[in-house]
Amino acid sequence: MGTSMTDAGTSSLQAQVLIVDDEPEHGEVMADALRKPGHICTVVDSLAAASEELSFGNFDVVVTDLVMERPDAGLEVLRLVKEHQPAAATIMVTAHGDIPTAKAALKGGAYDFIEKPLDLDVFRTLVQRAAETVALRAANADLRGQVDAAYGLGGIIGVSPGMRAVTDAIRRVAPSMLPVLVTGESGTGKELVARAIHQLSQRAEKRFVPFNAAGMSESLVEDQLFGHMRGAYTGADRDREGVFEYADRGTLFIDEIGDMPIGMQPKILRALEKGEIIRLGANEPRRVDVRFVSATNRDLKAMCSSGQFREDLYFRLRGTEIHLPALRERREDIPVLVKHAAARFAHELGRPAPNFTDGAMMRLVTYAWPGNVRELMNTVHRVLVMVPGGTIEVTDVPDEIRQAEGDEAASHPVRGSLAGIGIEQLEREAIRQTLSLTQGNREKTAQLLGMGERTLYRKLKEYGMR
Repeated sequence: MGTSMTDAGTSSLQAQVLIVDDEPEHGEVMADALRKPGHICTVVDSLAAASEELSFGNFDVVVTDLVMERPDAGLEVLRLVKEHQPAAATIMVTAHGDIPTAKAALKGGAYDFIEKPLDLDVFRTLVQRAAETVALRAANADLRGQVDAAYGLGGIIGVSPGMRAVTDAIRRVAPSMLPVLVTGESGTGKELVARAIHQLSQRAEKRFVPFNAAGMSESLVEDQLFGHMRGAYTGADRDREGVFEYADRGTLFIDEIGDMPIGMQPKILRALEKGEIIRLGANEPRRVDVRFVSATNRDLKAMCSSGQFREDLYFRLRGTEIHLPALRERREDIPVLVKHAAARFAHELGRPAPNFTDGAMMRLVTYAWPGNVRELMNTVHRVLVMVPGGTIEVTDVPDEIRQAEGDEAASHPVRGSLAGIGIEQLEREAIRQTLSLTQGNREKTAQLLGMGERTLYRKLKEYGMR
């Protein structure tokens, strides 16, 4: 999709448009109306020809008559578009009596519909708007792809040393069958780590089955994990497999393993050591083959000491441990995460990803994020919904984040107490952290610190910093 100039001299998108109409003259009238502002049009007059074009061509917008050689021909074109050209926008052309069917097409994924006889100016505007929507989706998808390619692994975003250590560990451990224990605070992305391990393993084509043990009774956990036989208890009217069997030859991820009832722990240990489970109400064991990944935000070692968690199970789970740092411990990742989230949610809202001013970004970076990445993503989503403009200012940042600056410094100091620390040392640390935040951009560092670039250069030399 390129750009062209309209007769008025304004820039517009140059879209590839397929027109499907069993009345060739009417199809050419629509094509002429769209070629005038620079769109490239292909006109076909049958469902078979449309199918061929959609199979081998590449289109941004498809305009189709709703009723042609058969009443549902337009709906069939829509189905073919979704199958062969899922990024394209489909516009239905309909007579007045077919409006209910056209509205049903909207629910089926059509972009819009327009009634006959066509107002060609309205028609051109509709196609232009559809083309812009397609271009916007492509741009946002490209931005998300660039961010993921540069910084991500299976949805895990980060440039900090801590997160690079996490992704390196994932790559090393994924090809093996070693059990993995993922630790870290709530909201840090432990399930993403488990999914990345599965995706990079030899079991990637099999199931990834997540299970959260928090808040369940022991009997319910056992039923969910191992399944039951018909008649095992009141209401068990048929055999049912548990998640161990469902994940057979794939990966089973148990979140909040620290909340696992103590009576269930030896049964999980048996499943891991012997590769066997016993359904409720059964006598014979069943063989299972699962890659096991677990996660917790609790201190399992301390729980072993207090008798709340079996030590033998702990050592079995901890074939290797991957620890996810809290977001406040890797603040240099926050700008990357914000851009990733903004691109994702802007795509969902059908608009360009906004820019964050330096002031707004600094507010986000200095906040402690007790809810970690989950809280950050929800905040960015809320900001994009509430702020329709293309730039996010400091005043657009939620009050609880803007007003928390002083409290955050007290509760999460970067280098402990500031008492007794010299001004020179404080300045050196401020420069070091701001350089890290801007990824070494001296111009932006000077701007954020409120000093001239020449002053910054002098201080870098004075403090022996690169």
